[in-house]
Amino acid sequence: MKTQTFVLICDLKNEEEAIQAYVACHKAVAPEIIESIRVAGVLQMSIYRWQNRLTMILVGDKDFSFEKKAKLDESNPKVQEWETFLGQYQTNLPGTPANWRWAITEKIFEFKV
Repeated sequence: MKTQTFVLICDLKNEEEAIQAYVACHKAVAPEIIESIRVAGVLQMSIYRWQNRLTMILVGDKDFSFEKKAKLDESNPKVQEWETFLGQYQTNLPGTPANWRWAITEKIFEFKV
């Protein structure tokens, strides 16, 4: 199966309460949110944290696109509620437009055996 891998970054507010609240939210993600991720063509998603910086590794199927996911998310009230809720803990990455949360990184090196 052909897949696509993306690495995204996001900053949380540099406040311990916001960081811990964000982490807690991800310990029990609602089934409707998980289903919305799956329907968008995401096969695997992991989020890692270092201090207030988040890194997401997203593996999508061959048809996955961020545009498709955005359209699905816009029409899903539960996802909109989730995103609004999480938004209170997130902040803009340096140099990004207002309300910019997750930014796609550029792969600059890869090693494979």
